[in-house]
Amino acid sequence: MRRLFISTLIVFTALLQANAQLLQGKHTFSRADTLRGMLTPLRTCYDINYYHLDVKVDIDSKSVSGSNEFNFTATTDFKQLQFDLFSNLTIEKVVYKNQELPFKREFNAVFVTFPATIKKGAKDKFEVFYAGNPVIARKPPWDGGFIFSKDEAGAPWVSVACQGFGASSWWPTKEHQSDEVDSVLISISVPKDLQEVSNGRLRSIADKPDGYKQYNWFVANPINNYNITFYIGKYAHWKDLYKGEDGDLTLDFWSLKADSAKARPHWDADVKPMLKAFEHWFGPYPFYKDGYKLVQAPHLGMEHQSAVAYGNQFKMGYLGNDLSGSGWGLKFDFITVHESGHEWFGNNITSKDIADMWIHESFTNYSEALMVESIYGKKASTAYVEGIRHKIQNDIPIIGAYHVNHEGSGDMYYKGANMVHTIRQLIQNDEKFRQILRGLNKTFYHQTVTTAQIENYISKESGLKLSKIFDQYLRTIQVPTLNYHIKDGKLTYRWTNVVEGFDMPVKVSLTPGTFSFIYPTTTFKTTAIKGIDESSFKADPNFYILLMKKDK
Repeated sequence: MRRLFISTLIVFTALLQANAQLLQGKHTFSRADTLRGMLTPLRTCYDINYYHLDVKVDIDSKSVSGSNEFNFTATTDFKQLQFDLFSNLTIEKVVYKNQELPFKREFNAVFVTFPATIKKGAKDKFEVFYAGNPVIARKPPWDGGFIFSKDEAGAPWVSVACQGFGASSWWPTKEHQSDEVDSVLISISVPKDLQEVSNGRLRSIADKPDGYKQYNWFVANPINNYNITFYIGKYAHWKDLYKGEDGDLTLDFWSLKADSAKARPHWDADVKPMLKAFEHWFGPYPFYKDGYKLVQAPHLGMEHQSAVAYGNQFKMGYLGNDLSGSGWGLKFDFITVHESGHEWFGNNITSKDIADMWIHESFTNYSEALMVESIYGKKASTAYVEGIRHKIQNDIPIIGAYHVNHEGSGDMYYKGANMVHTIRQLIQNDEKFRQILRGLNKTFYHQTVTTAQIENYISKESGLKLSKIFDQYLRTIQVPTLNYHIKDGKLTYRWTNVVEGFDMPVKVSLTPGTFSFIYPTTTFKTTAIKGIDESSFKADPNFYILLMKKDK
């Protein structure tokens, strides 16, 4: 079966190679894309320090109304800046020092002009008042927007998921991943017979007019705007503590009341072993100040910082399925593990540009295997990583186009995880590999980063030249192919289907029962081989490569 799969994939990959340039050239970007994705002087002129988001959610009319206060520090002298709000939402006014400011809109960008120059280093603020009907998601969380649903008893169950789609689809914000707000007060008003859960810690609940209650949640750590969220429904709530590397971590669980009987034993069994595994591999949970919450949501899941969205129906695997086909994917709840893994990669370390989303997804996808390894051992995790390869498409490069809010291929998940696993084999020291993962989370703690920063850190700390390996797996759709031939006790081999200068070492079967390193380049090399012929020759399956016999 494996040989049939590899042969088929070789043909498929060859076809993709021929069309690689065409695939990469199919995207046409607009002025709206640039306004959303580009860091222009009208965005870099100010650094966001604090938001107070104050929103009323009217479930009957599927509308929102309220305000957001922008507190910022000027990074240069300026008189005009850009913030973002979808054009289907109405801006009622922009207020600065009790004065309404003039503004103009272009697509989803809003340009505000101040009455006088704001000087570099000045700390200032303005407030935006708005209202309207936000976009309703068609297929959340993959398609962004609001979710107006109902629980089994017919009570409202409402939330939002907007990664990639944009937080500005429902509230005014500086819509760029590179600038995380340092802290935020989230005030959400909902009908008084419902509860509301957001990121961070609950500070207060206040009665409001017309039968509403306002829930005030404060996030003390930096947070990206797509992670700011709410969950509205009739919830059961219970608490616990995890004795973590940085002390007591508060755990809060919010399930629908109707599901609490099955939710509690399911989550109680999963969460603490998961946190232990992740702290071992990645370092302390990054948001002790805000705690850890798991909240049942009316969609499958999302990595909402300190308030992880859960919708996996309290099943093991992915809605009861094993994505790896190895059997190990049914040993854990995929959504709990994957979305919580993002607390380290995605929320603690965040890519500046969405084109670099592999930094979020590749490491988090690999976190699933590391959790399996921590509980069931290395053989199990290896089987899991090998198993997810069948989901790799090799359609377009993993890294997307920069400055236009464009993600790369979905291969950032499964192929990205296999790249990380392959690099682990090259490091040849699991403890060193673990310290690199922990070092990433310590070095880039609460920061936004570029691909270059991550590549350079791993290369430096591993002591390996990895630039061509990153180029190969992140920037092309080509799978490295070891072209080989065995004759008269000698193995002849070279890399094909690779970027120029690719010289990654790989382990192969030079003798029965063992794997040894060889050092291919794109030029044929020869080495002695014993007790192995072309039918029994193998590459170590821990490496994501293909094998192809050389034409005789």
